[in-house]
Amino acid sequence: MIAVIKIGTSSLTDDSGEIRHEAIAKLCAEVSGVRSNGDQVVIVTSGAIGAGLPALGLGGPNRPTDSKTLQAVSAVGQSRLMAVYSEALAHHGLVCGQVLLAPLDFVDRRQYLQARGTLLRLLELGVVPIVNENDAVADDEIRFGDNDRIAALVSHLVDADVMVLLTDIDGLLSADPRLDPSASLIEEIIDFDKELESIAGGPGSPGASGGMASKVSAARIAAWSGVRTVIAAAHRDNVVADSVNGVVGVGTTVLPHDRDLPARKLWIAFAIGSRGVLTVDAGARTALEAGGSSLMLAGVLSVSGSFDVDDAVEVANESGDIFAKGLVRLNSADTASMLGRASVDLPEGIAPFVIHADDLVILP
Repeated sequence: MIAVIKIGTSSLTDDSGEIRHEAIAKLCAEVSGVRSNGDQVVIVTSGAIGAGLPALGLGGPNRPTDSKTLQAVSAVGQSRLMAVYSEALAHHGLVCGQVLLAPLDFVDRRQYLQARGTLLRLLELGVVPIVNENDAVADDEIRFGDNDRIAALVSHLVDADVMVLLTDIDGLLSADPRLDPSASLIEEIIDFDKELESIAGGPGSPGASGGMASKVSAARIAAWSGVRTVIAAAHRDNVVADSVNGVVGVGTTVLPHDRDLPARKLWIAFAIGSRGVLTVDAGARTALEAGGSSLMLAGVLSVSGSFDVDDAVEVANESGDIFAKGLVRLNSADTASMLGRASVDLPEGIAPFVIHADDLVILP
């Protein structure tokens, strides 16, 4: 079994934003236990900024907030974070390897295969890969933004059996416990609806980029990859082993979807930012949701945003509800100039479709 274990900022850092070494030691001890049972583990970790703050005297009230300084701090902290993991894993006779990823590694087919090959070879060699976003050089507009999403994409990358998202609460609760003392743990989720997404809410602790909403989003990505997800408390005893082994009540378990998206469509759905929205008529929506159909120019009612060929765009119905996403074969200007035209009325050399069926994903 391959398990992807992600631990977030809120579980790794103290009130001043600095790394808690005991939290990493606990995680590594539990990873060692899982490894001793013959399972393989990839760790996706936050904490580079937290590890860099004390080295630069910027912890506590001096913690910076601007992106350039935080990127510089992460550059200092990444090696220190890896040193903590290396020491903690070495105590159990394990070797770790650093893997820094960027969105291009999931969007570009060659990069995807390269990243996959490296991670799988590390596992074959008995190494525990430690994955993080390459924060020091990440473009603010082209980045993952949170490690929950990275964990979900890595789970697909390595064909993981389970993804464990460790946080500072027991899992997804029925309400905000700060407002409702009777809030209870939701132990199992088969599929998501608007009520569950509403319960998940927004970002969590101030130093974190995720929160429960990002974990729910990551769990959806994993579910569409055929991967079981467990959202659980990092401080819980034996949380890693219990999550991997499917112990009931360890946290919130999200069951895998019966639809396993191929890698290309997973990239389109979740790894590429949208550059615009195409609004389509009811007939086009029906045809697209039936499967196997391309989005024809004749069914497009309006265009918003500015995009080029091969950019990703969302597809909405006439009420504005997004129901699909795909890569366009025409830019925004050409699409807008030929809205609603039938195939026979198009200029020579212009494809009759805006998005080919091979590049289209119907979203949940």
